[in-house]
Amino acid sequence: MEPSGYIDRPDYRVDIRRIRNLVRVTHGDRIVAESIASLLVAEQDHGIVCYLPASDVRVDLLVPHEQTSRCPFKGTARYWRPSDGPDPIAWEYAEPYPEVAILSGHIGFYQDRVRVEVGVATPAVIQ
Repeated sequence: MEPSGYIDRPDYRVDIRRIRNLVRVTHGDRIVAESIASLLVAEQDHGIVCYLPASDVRVDLLVPHEQTSRCPFKGTARYWRPSDGPDPIAWEYAEPYPEVAILSGHIGFYQDRVRVEVGVATPAVIQ
């Protein structure tokens, strides 16, 4: 694995928070993921992305895509496409860098290729 970009830029920010909100991901008319245990990722120079636990993703509706890429701050990504389409709609970091190790086992989705809905947490307030 190539060295992390944090070596040269230790101030780079990838803020990750667990959220209890219901997050639903729809592609076409199919729900491909739904979770109340997502990660909200706000990365410097990027938009906000919800990563859902892989166990809450309908991987039976997805197939691996041959594309890979490397983010210097998260690691090497592999991609997923719908079984009935050519373009990837999701990605994951199977072995993320230690600084973002919590991303392991989670899948992010392209917000311009799927519909991502964020609902309220249940219960909305813990007493």
